[in-house]
Amino acid sequence: MAGLTTGGPNVDVSLLYEINGMARQAPDWFDRAVSLAGGYGILLTLVLLVLWCWRGARRQDEATAVETFAALVWAPLAAGLALLVNMPLREFVARPRPFRQHDGLQVLDPHLRTGADLAQTDFSFVSGHATLAMALGVGLFVANRRIGLIGIGLALVEGFCRVYVGVHYPTDVIGGFALGTAVALVLAPLAMAVLTPLVRAVAAAPRIAFLVRARSGLLTRPVDLAQAQTPPADQRTHESDLAA
Repeated sequence: MAGLTTGGPNVDVSLLYEINGMARQAPDWFDRAVSLAGGYGILLTLVLLVLWCWRGARRQDEATAVETFAALVWAPLAAGLALLVNMPLREFVARPRPFRQHDGLQVLDPHLRTGADLAQTDFSFVSGHATLAMALGVGLFVANRRIGLIGIGLALVEGFCRVYVGVHYPTDVIGGFALGTAVALVLAPLAMAVLTPLVRAVAAAPRIAFLVRARSGLLTRPVDLAQAQTPPADQRTHESDLAA
């Protein structure tokens, strides 16, 4: 753990300075955009992707809709579980933030800009943002391959942003990617085995079935052919008068 904690002159630190050094040459608006995207923007976009995927899944046949909905439920659960695993891992590794160990970094995150005032227990490894983003991206991939690839791509951008703003080492981000992927992918078969019967029960319940499948519009009232062929009494009387 000493190597992680001290972070001497190595590739990890060199990449940190190279990526964070881009902020010195970029315009202020770009730095603010990267800080916003890396803080909450990409995570919010991933949540919207989950909702978009759910909207499309509701139009599928029942079997496919149940399977997709179960995977979409697993995506945020996997992200939350990965974050819980990360909490003791951070305390165990106890790696300080890079700006505590190295001078000359541009700290662009507004919450960490005054890094000297933060508690010393605010550790860096593993990146929570990278963990959450990759867990959501891989969870989306389990539900829908095409949308999941977009989610994984956004997770990679999230990791870059966290290094760019100077609050994580590259290995912090890589560790977050590994943790999020492991939780979301390795535990997916067990999660699907548990969630699929529950989702199938929801789909069978009339009042909440719309969560899994879209309502198929109002059914037309069946027409009684015999009644349709027989004109009403007043119409028959009118026709009799005309015949007379």
